[in-house]
Amino acid sequence: MGAKIDIEGKTAIIKGVRKLCGTNVKATDLRGGAALVLAGIMAKGMTKVENIEYILRGYEKFDKKLQNLDIEIEKI
Repeated sequence: MGAKIDIEGKTAIIKGVRKLCGTNVKATDLRGGAALVLAGIMAKGMTKVENIEYILRGYEKFDKKLQNLDIEIEKI
């Protein structure tokens, strides 16, 4: 999505950017997946989140709740 991430042992050093760019991402857990959705909402362009099973299992009607906030999101 544009940030520069360096891994040093068990530490991640993240240098952010002014604007995130939409891309394909993969959820690996519940909260991380939700964070990717929120980052995708803020990103310029389209973001596709794969492995949404985690999100759907943990957050009831997550997509509908975001749509109620006038956020353009579609579950495929």
